[in-house]
Amino acid sequence: MSQRADTATRTKKRAEPESAFGAALVQLRRNPGAIFSVVIIVVVVISALGADLIAPFDPNQQDLSMRLMPPGSVDAEGHHRWLGTDALGRDVLSGVIHGTRISLTVALSAVVLGLGIGLLLGVLSGYYRGWIDTIIMRAVDVTIVMPFFLMALVLRIALGPGLGSIIVALGVSGWALYARLVRGEVLSLRNREYVLASQAAGANGWYIMMRRITPHVIPSLLVFASLQVGVVIVAEASLTFLGLGVPPDVPSWGTMLATGRDYLVRAWWVATFPGVAIVLTVLSLNIFGDWLRDVRDPKLG
Repeated sequence: MSQRADTATRTKKRAEPESAFGAALVQLRRNPGAIFSVVIIVVVVISALGADLIAPFDPNQQDLSMRLMPPGSVDAEGHHRWLGTDALGRDVLSGVIHGTRISLTVALSAVVLGLGIGLLLGVLSGYYRGWIDTIIMRAVDVTIVMPFFLMALVLRIALGPGLGSIIVALGVSGWALYARLVRGEVLSLRNREYVLASQAAGANGWYIMMRRITPHVIPSLLVFASLQVGVVIVAEASLTFLGLGVPPDVPSWGTMLATGRDYLVRAWWVATFPGVAIVLTVLSLNIFGDWLRDVRDPKLG
């Protein structure tokens, strides 16, 4: 009986995931939607990193003799225009690929900026409480009352043109959501045994916040940030569509939507393909974020 019990125990241990990463892979294999989102995200990241190598043409190369060629056409030099060309003869496929780099750069930079501000202020607010908490939370309330896109639009106009200004505008517009999330996490952690032990040992507040509290907040914050990347991508494309985003000479999905809106009937592909790229990317990021949330806390699934 003892040998049989030992064998059953070893078999059970082999069947169980050896780590949190292994458990996540198990859940990933059971979720077709998550697999789809991971595939799309990997393709988007590879396109962004290798745009110069993958894109068949320079996205800014103009040739009016090849304007508004439909998808699958072959130009005078024998090159395939798989997604067609726009009103200036620029290759749509190359524009979509290079637009991936701009969208991800702006979105990730803005999310990191907003996350950093929110993390710092949220930890300070939740740990010290009192007047610090009151001031920060009132600022959070004021910021959240104003719609995200409207605030980003106002900040973008105030900061002026440039890629950096749109990153700052989108990042500053989203800090309050991170701060509120972090504050809630810190309030539940500040009275834990390991935090109280550090306080009893004479550790200063900054050490406790950075070494004892923040590491436990990061996982939830990253899950929320993964969902916000899609929001920022849409906001960047919307601002660019209105002429307040990235400069016109920089290939981006928003710019392509703006230039293709006048040709929706005559040349539907100019605006359709960058629109599809936005939808697939944002949808995949949302599915991936939901999967990360379920992995971290299966009870929420």
